[in-house]
Amino acid sequence: MTSTQLATPRIPGAARRPGRPGVALAVIAACQLMVVLDATIVNIALPHIQTSLDFSTTDLSWVLSAYTLTFGGLLLLGGRAGDILGRRRVFLTGILLFTLASLLGGFAQEPWQLLAARALQGVGGAIASPTSLALITTTFAEGPERNRAFGVFAAVSAGGGAIGLLTGGMLTEWLDWRWVLFVNVPIGLLIAVLTPLYISESERHPGRFDLAGALTSTGGMATLVYGFIRASEDGWRDSLTIGSFVAAVVLLGLFVVIESRAAEPIVPLRMFADRNRAGTYVIMLGLAAAMFGMFFFIVQFVQNVLGFSPIRAGLGFLPVTAAIVTAAGLSQRFLPRFGPKPFMVLGSALTGSGLAWLSFIRTDSSYLSGVLGPMLLFGFGMGLNFVTLTLTAVSGVAPREAGAASGLLNASQQVGGSLGLSILVTVFGTASRHEAERQIPAFIGAQTGDQQQVTFPDPTRLPDPWGDLVLTHGISTAFTAAVAMAGLALATALLVIRVRRSDLEALNGTAAKAGPAA
Repeated sequence: MTSTQLATPRIPGAARRPGRPGVALAVIAACQLMVVLDATIVNIALPHIQTSLDFSTTDLSWVLSAYTLTFGGLLLLGGRAGDILGRRRVFLTGILLFTLASLLGGFAQEPWQLLAARALQGVGGAIASPTSLALITTTFAEGPERNRAFGVFAAVSAGGGAIGLLTGGMLTEWLDWRWVLFVNVPIGLLIAVLTPLYISESERHPGRFDLAGALTSTGGMATLVYGFIRASEDGWRDSLTIGSFVAAVVLLGLFVVIESRAAEPIVPLRMFADRNRAGTYVIMLGLAAAMFGMFFFIVQFVQNVLGFSPIRAGLGFLPVTAAIVTAAGLSQRFLPRFGPKPFMVLGSALTGSGLAWLSFIRTDSSYLSGVLGPMLLFGFGMGLNFVTLTLTAVSGVAPREAGAASGLLNASQQVGGSLGLSILVTVFGTASRHEAERQIPAFIGAQTGDQQQVTFPDPTRLPDPWGDLVLTHGISTAFTAAVAMAGLALATALLVIRVRRSDLEALNGTAAKAGPAA
């Protein structure tokens, strides 16, 4: 009898090269890095995209929004799909779709082509990202091994935004803006090849897709974000602004009703019965809102006021990444000893302090005196929270609902970021216009001969130094509003989160086999 005949038949869906958890984790983390990175990598390239494809300033904002809206809106459906169809299968589908969209976006010749590709990227990311987190729960054993994997995943998620800014700066300055999209193609193909080799398929759970819930949640969040973006451009009394908010309320209300009655809801509302899990979602919502705003506005400040080149602007964010990774490592190490609440409280407080410091930014602030210090404080606070929130959100969840739990956590981050940025842009636009109307009409009047006819369609584009003054005032005001978002996270950590020493066993995976938390 030959050795081939004696070999044990391979289990269907098993990894072809099992027993290499390090490679499996690298594949999962690479997917998450690519998806998170793409939310920010195009920021620095936006001026080049505008020139190349002849975008208007208003339409240019949709290069970012088309991605975040579809990403955040469909994350819940992506998590559910992994539970029903198998996580490796869904993970691979999302990666391939994301890769194809990146290729199409890089070849875009018209604005609509790029926006369609960015929206399709968001769909691929929404399918792959929640499934990648859920794969950790099925690939790694409960306890220290899974905790270390979560630590790596959380660090990648937290640092991906800053890494995207750096990578975008290098690709834009050294090659061309199209490479901020093309760079995903070889990475995505490599992940697609390695996935069936090192990651096993998860057990498939019978069920049906909650399409009504997916459509109402996606539509509700998209119209809500659009309402804020519209308000920043056309004001709160604009008919489309008002209509968007009304539609959002109706759709999100329908979503709650549908989920409460559905036999297999996309978001089991019983998950919110656990106060710790519900609290982590709220904390993630508030912190992500502040984080997206911080990256967006600091990029504007260092390039438009300090005069940084794209690559220098990207390098300026490296200390943030280092602070996030350092704090994530510390929280992973000491979480079993102290529990999650101290890290949530301290992390939220540090994040809010960094934002409060940034609210004092002025035109004469330098990178070292006005930017670096608060960014380090902000990054360290975010790092303390990301590992802690990830572990707490999925702790004690039944295996068949791991996809939904992780999808909801990711959705909280993306929706919080989209909503937060749109709100902060509205604050920024209002403050900028008020500052322009207060300080600059005399200058414009001298140019036109009639300052009573002065209008400010885009006050931040006024000639320097007036443009810098207005831009900086708007940014500092936006950071003041961002402090309130971090304050929501801090209040939730103080008042909602209640984890006892005995609960740490569940976080370590030694007593989490009984099923979902009560």
